This record gives sequence, structure tokens and C-alpha cells, in this order.
Amino acid sequence: MNKRKTKVSDDQINELEAHLAGTLKPVPLPKDVVQRLRERMHMPFREEIASRLRDWNRMLLVFGGVMSGLLVVITVARAFFHLVGRKNMM
Repeated sequence: MNKRKTKVSDDQINELEAHLAGTLKPVPLPKDVVQRLRERMHMPFREEIASRLRDWNRMLLVFGGVMSGLLVVITVARAFFHLVGRKNMM
């Protein structure tokens, strides 16, 4: 496929930007939407992050859950591969 290379002058780009600036108007958000977003999105304090990292029981539980899920996925994939491989040999 041949790609056509077109050269656009700076005047054309400036004209297009001016047209878009006049066409696209900013839309103000309702204040309640902004307030709800600010309430939902908050960054935890450093002490809270550090305490979560020091909680070894939770970390061990998460690590064990991830490893168990990974083991299940690998087992299902191997069983599927074994069943599909057997059908192709016959």
C-alpha cells in the first residue's frame, strides 16, 4: 500500500486550531459530581500504607490466594492441553 505524504503548512494548522477552539466549548461539571469524586478518591497517609505493609497475616493470605489461583489455572491448562493433544493423535 502506498502512503501519500501530505505537507501541511503552519497557517493551515493554526487555522484548524482556531476553528476547533471556537467550536469546542468547555462543559462545566456539576459541583456534586466533583464533590463525590473528591470523596471517593483519597490517597492514604504514609502511616496507613506502612501499617498495611507490616501486616504479615494479610500479606501471607494474599500471597497464598494468588499462588492457589495460579496453580488452579496451570492445572486446568495442562488438563485442557492433555485432552486436546490426545484427540489430535487419533
